[in-house]
Amino acid sequence: MRQKLCAEALGSFLLFATVIGSGIMAERLAGGNMAVALLGNTLATAAMLYVLIAMLGPPSGAHFNPAVSLVMHLRGELGRGQLAGFVAVQVLAGILGAWTAHAMFDLPVLQLSHHLRGGPGQWLGEFVATFGLVITILLTLRHRPASVPASVALYIAAAYWFTSSTSFANPAITLARGLSDTFAGIAPSSVPGFVLAQFAGALAAHYAARPLLD
Repeated sequence: MRQKLCAEALGSFLLFATVIGSGIMAERLAGGNMAVALLGNTLATAAMLYVLIAMLGPPSGAHFNPAVSLVMHLRGELGRGQLAGFVAVQVLAGILGAWTAHAMFDLPVLQLSHHLRGGPGQWLGEFVATFGLVITILLTLRHRPASVPASVALYIAAAYWFTSSTSFANPAITLARGLSDTFAGIAPSSVPGFVLAQFAGALAAHYAARPLLD
């Protein structure tokens, strides 16, 4: 269990630092072009996801995401105590990663986002993004386990662009983004709607995948 928690903490730290840090760098270099900034953020996130899942998948499953951990619990692959531990380290290490990104770019470490995101369209985008992520993980694990790192990285790269919300698809990273008034941030008041949509999407994927897995 200690090895699993360490893997989840390390992965969440590096992933969240990448999402926030690449967003800051992309916005600074894009000269106001939001499409270019989003592209930079996308490529860095997808690349880091591939590395982290390939590196940390064996010890912990490389969840880095409470919605994924919840589904694995529902599938009987993660006990209740393990689920609580996974979620705790994902959130805490992820927030530390966001703060580290701020420090690297000489920004105030403690901040709150003012980037409002919400409404039915964006909530649906988060539902779809998380649904697709969990389906990708479950089916690729069953049929082509060696392809999980590439499949997840490619799915997230696509979902950054085809979903209205730019695919947070992760309750822990949504909380961390609420603490970052940068390109990747989300206002704390917008966080609950995103998190509810993410858990709903994960649960829908869990039940939708059952006929294909069981």
